[in-house]
Amino acid sequence: MYQKTRAQGFGAEVKRRIMMGTYVLSAGYYDAYYLKAQKVRTLIKEDFDRAFSQVEILVCPTAPSTAFKAGEKTADPLSMYLSDLMTIPVNLAGLPGISVPCGFDDQGLPIGMQLIGKPLGESRLLEVAHAYEKATDWHNYKPQGI
Repeated sequence: MYQKTRAQGFGAEVKRRIMMGTYVLSAGYYDAYYLKAQKVRTLIKEDFDRAFSQVEILVCPTAPSTAFKAGEKTADPLSMYLSDLMTIPVNLAGLPGISVPCGFDDQGLPIGMQLIGKPLGESRLLEVAHAYEKATDWHNYKPQGI
């Protein structure tokens, strides 16, 4: 049952990421990768803490480029990983974040805006996201180029 659900429930990209995580956490690579990653994670969190000493919410792009068509980059794992570039630091720092639509590119593909809140600041973050959606109508439009 376990193998059957894992084989059917996860796509190739999810399986690839699980295998990479398992490799990095294996005994022989724990010190080389995991401990270094924990140190980098601390530095990322400290950078966010400095930013939040001056502002309440951060506004950033959700991805380094506009959306791509479904299935377009599945043969290029590196390109897929780069698509996560803007959201990974938020997750590493343990911060609340939300992505809201903020426009479309010239091909009709959606552009996302990421709002990032302070630790345990989910309620304020949701208030800001809701206010943005009330002030704009991007959330009412559907992508054309998918």
